Amino acid sequence: MPLLLIETVPASQDAASVRAVIDAIERAVRDGGGEVVEAHVTVGLGRVYVAAEHPAEGGLRTALAGARLRLPPVEVTRVRLVGATLEDVKARRNGATYLVEWDFPTDLTMDRYLERKRANSVHYAAVPEVRFLRTYVREDMEKCLCLYDAPDEDCVRRAREAVSAPVTRLSRIIAP
Repeated sequence: MPLLLIETVPASQDAASVRAVIDAIERAVRDGGGEVVEAHVTVGLGRVYVAAEHPAEGGLRTALAGARLRLPPVEVTRVRLVGATLEDVKARRNGATYLVEWDFPTDLTMDRYLERKRANSVHYAAVPEVRFLRTYVREDMEKCLCLYDAPDEDCVRRAREAVSAPVTRLSRIIAP
């Protein structure tokens, strides 16, 4: 089943509204025969990220765009999981405290990204207080989302510097 990333900015940043958005996404995924892998919400409730397995990418887009869900606009993209297995993510479902988005340069290919990731990952050892958990790489090579467990934002930035990886956006995340 394809692995998809669903991103949205809730129209209202209160806890009840954000929970309703996540519930609607989860329902649409399940109703279409899929499974939610994990969900993350940024501090301030400004952005929601849901990783899901779903048999029909187009069908999920249509379901999420349906008026009955009353969702803000959502973006659904196919992703590749790097740095963890899907089974491990499903078993743990959390542990992440920070999410880094990196908007890729237009000339970066998946092969070059993966090669770069393999070569640089050993440098995370330079920042032992940070634990890299996993990355969702968009198949369209627009960006990736990297999840970390770290005590603070500065530690995450040092870890990104250690592996020579830029930061487009860095957010503390909370359990949905």
